[in-house]
Amino acid sequence: MKTNLSKKLVLVFLLIAVITSCKESTPTTGISAGWENYGGSKEGIRYSALTLVDTNNVKNLDVAWTFHCGDADPDHFSQIQCNPLIINGVLYGTTPRQKLFALDAVKGTQIWTFDPFKPTDIISENIRGMAYWTDGIAQRLFFSAGMFMHSVDAKTGKLDTLFGQKGKVDLHSGLGRDVSDLDVIFTSPGMVYKDLIIIGSTVDEGPAAAPGHIRALNVRTGKQEWIFHTIPQPGEFGYETWDDPEAWKNIGGANCWSGFTLDESKGMLFVPTGSASYDFYGGKRKGATLFADCILALDAATGKRIWHFQTIHHDIWDRDNPTPPALVTVMHNGKMTEAVAQPTKTGYIYLLNRQTGEPLFPVEEVPVPTNTDLSGEQPWPTQPRPTKPAPFVRQIFTVNDINDLVSKEEQASLKMKLASLKHDNMFNTPSKSGTVIFPGYDGGAEWGGPAFDSTSGLLYVNANEMPWILTMVDMKNDAENETWLDAGQRIYKQRCMGCHGPNRLGGGNFPALTSVSERYTSNQFDELLLNGRRMMPAFKQLNEEERKAVASYILENKKEQTNNFLTPLISKNIFLFS
Repeated sequence: MKTNLSKKLVLVFLLIAVITSCKESTPTTGISAGWENYGGSKEGIRYSALTLVDTNNVKNLDVAWTFHCGDADPDHFSQIQCNPLIINGVLYGTTPRQKLFALDAVKGTQIWTFDPFKPTDIISENIRGMAYWTDGIAQRLFFSAGMFMHSVDAKTGKLDTLFGQKGKVDLHSGLGRDVSDLDVIFTSPGMVYKDLIIIGSTVDEGPAAAPGHIRALNVRTGKQEWIFHTIPQPGEFGYETWDDPEAWKNIGGANCWSGFTLDESKGMLFVPTGSASYDFYGGKRKGATLFADCILALDAATGKRIWHFQTIHHDIWDRDNPTPPALVTVMHNGKMTEAVAQPTKTGYIYLLNRQTGEPLFPVEEVPVPTNTDLSGEQPWPTQPRPTKPAPFVRQIFTVNDINDLVSKEEQASLKMKLASLKHDNMFNTPSKSGTVIFPGYDGGAEWGGPAFDSTSGLLYVNANEMPWILTMVDMKNDAENETWLDAGQRIYKQRCMGCHGPNRLGGGNFPALTSVSERYTSNQFDELLLNGRRMMPAFKQLNEEERKAVASYILENKKEQTNNFLTPLISKNIFLFS
């Protein structure tokens, strides 16, 4: 639910009641009539068997109650991305400031609230949900806020002090290398399996990124019980798919940021992973790069790999698997078959045998363009293409897709622009001249995920089509005699330009930075760089002088910009995008 930007700046949860009388039907066997898990069930099918509301009486719905969260941010676009849980008549949700709350689901009255932050803290990402565990006596809610995984008593809203360090576990710990200065959070909920809470992570997508290993923590103690290395280490399966034998020490990403699905009866955890860092240049991570951009099936009890399927080889387009796969049962070759349905950013749906990972329909390795003007890049020569089902979005943006409602002059200008860009193949390589990314960084399927109706066999997917232009910039680090303005511009290009553009004008979900000085003092901006906010990651890897240089550039502090920049630099070329 998006922020209500009215004068009161409040956010509300609405529970709708049916005014007409109607009877509840018996739920379909094996399908939940409640909403005790993120996505409705651990199978991730987002389906409820409740039939109280249907097409005959939906017109009679009215508001039963309204709950005001009360913490919308008047200075920044804030929103609720949370998929609330309803368990035993209690609704659990989160606010834009990541407060956890419990409501009486019938009356809408607040039972308790838990705030993991101080009032002065800067809040980073939105929380998309939480995981629930009970042994029949104790009840716990697990959710991440900032850099910590919290265990909260579902009855009282208090931290379970026996979990981790007084109720929380630092997400930086247990990854096998020092990532204390890197961004490690987890906005999606973990998955509960028996007495384990299994977690992924959201990490930086630039060169300074933590590895996205999958971990399981004991729900009672917070102790790490197992870890699966998504960037394989020596002796592990997949290690040979990275050309650099030291990649596991230096490369980050290959993370699961969208959450998991679980076949609880089989003890099989299904993990969608994203690209290795950094997103658009693979010269430092050559090879097919398992287990980036994979659907992983793991033994939920031990973390051992059962099977994997890679949807993108050597990803240089930010084509993360954006949602947990739906666990479905389909009629295939005359018999009911348990499968995994994985929607992707490319618009393909991979339908795989749940037990073995084998595609139910043939998947072809199709040759793709490998020409590149980026030094050191080695694009992978083929990419997988499922023969069925057909793509649910367009995959190439052509001259025929240009808006015909704009003026002829604008059409002509757009056609000239398109002609100057690589645009005839979904897998055109990133380039200095410009490459059209389509369906787009947020195209195809996204984190909201699919829904599956087992009674009809239909899978429902939000289809997004958003063309972007990716332009690579050859970054030369010439540190001699730099002023703070020079250094600020250089660091901005390295760290910020990918989201906010070369002229700080923003675009898409990313705001313009041209008037930041009206909202932030130098100290407030420094705190923002250190802690991040919403979609913006923290930049703790920048030292104090580097942060001041960035601030002098973005805040347009003319007095500071002429100071000499003293921080020594490592000479290297970095390719970024605008």
